Amino acid sequence: MAMELNDFLAKHPVDRENVEAHKQRMLAEVRAFRLRELREEAGLTQQQLADRIGVSQRQVSKIEHGDLDNAKVGTIRGYFEAVGGDLALEYVTGDARIQVA
Repeated sequence: MAMELNDFLAKHPVDRENVEAHKQRMLAEVRAFRLRELREEAGLTQQQLADRIGVSQRQVSKIEHGDLDNAKVGTIRGYFEAVGGDLALEYVTGDARIQVA
């Protein structure tokens, strides 16, 4: 006999906090992978990009692995400029968005 979804969920409760944490990790990985794609589309190695923006290759690698919390805004801006783009910073609260840089 097939189990109904509600019966399954009653026996196997979902930890929403764990699901949200996993979702955030996955989104960070996707964003980091996209940075690598942008660099590769620009025809640059990590070392070449690092040389252009004045940081170590290790710093570029950390950025591409999603470690943005410790990166300076100027470094991230340089990364985007080196691959042909720009960086925009916004302050977001509710429905309001204010571009600050």
